Amino acid sequence: MFKGSIVAIVTPFKKGKVDEKAFCNLIEWHIKQGTNAIVPCGTTGESATLEYEEHYRVIAITVKTVNKRVPVIAGTGANSTDETIMITKKAKQIGADAALLVSPYYNKPTQEGLYRHYKAIAKAVELPMVLYNVPGRTAVNILPPTVARLAEIKNIVAIKEATGDMKQVSEVIRLCGDRISVISGDDFTTLPLLALGGIGVISVTANVAPKDVSDMCAAWNQGNIEKAIKLHYKLEPLNASMFIETNPIPAKTALSMMGKIREEFRLPLCEMSDANKDKLKKVLKDYRLI
Repeated sequence: MFKGSIVAIVTPFKKGKVDEKAFCNLIEWHIKQGTNAIVPCGTTGESATLEYEEHYRVIAITVKTVNKRVPVIAGTGANSTDETIMITKKAKQIGADAALLVSPYYNKPTQEGLYRHYKAIAKAVELPMVLYNVPGRTAVNILPPTVARLAEIKNIVAIKEATGDMKQVSEVIRLCGDRISVISGDDFTTLPLLALGGIGVISVTANVAPKDVSDMCAAWNQGNIEKAIKLHYKLEPLNASMFIETNPIPAKTALSMMGKIREEFRLPLCEMSDANKDKLKKVLKDYRLI
């Protein structure tokens, strides 16, 4: 389930509502381009701005459209344990194959609090679970010894590591061995993380270049190191462009330029500055995406 290019897919909007037609078209495009799994309602999917029913609807559309062709890993994390359990139970009921659980944000739990949070969710919902460590957004870091404790719980099966710290990734893999799969949460770290023993990426860049991200992961896994390195360097300007403003603003703007979705966000996210939009357009033109 957790291997290769896993897209953290955007949520398209149209006049304030989820654009279901555009969303279904994106999913079909990803499957044709070789994306290995899909994450709806992650950070890139603007989950923080979705109402509960919208959140569930986006997961349901993904499950129905995918129709078991690739795994669906639903974003279900929140900063309240009870709320996370509620959303995760609903995702399981809808038919998601796994859950992606961002570490609780804003309330800054201790390592013991993080352990108890994830343990409670794993106990309450019998579904494969992916920890999501992104301290740049949550203000809390799931440290390697805590990951090792959580890896003892049978349905906690993977971690999305978005610290950008390869030393931490290495320590997680050293402590956990094959008890947990490690997935890159930053596109620029995908190749080095694969080299350390990771198994793929939950990718922002895959929103706009799904085939190249998938091909890079596949090349590495097939032992074609030269091809993987070549694709890594090809993707680097695109990876950087996806973060010239807060994710998912660049990804959605790029997809709009590519004619796949409308350029629409929910406050507090808003349109890119004209200067950054010009920079993004140049990268997309150089990459021959527009």
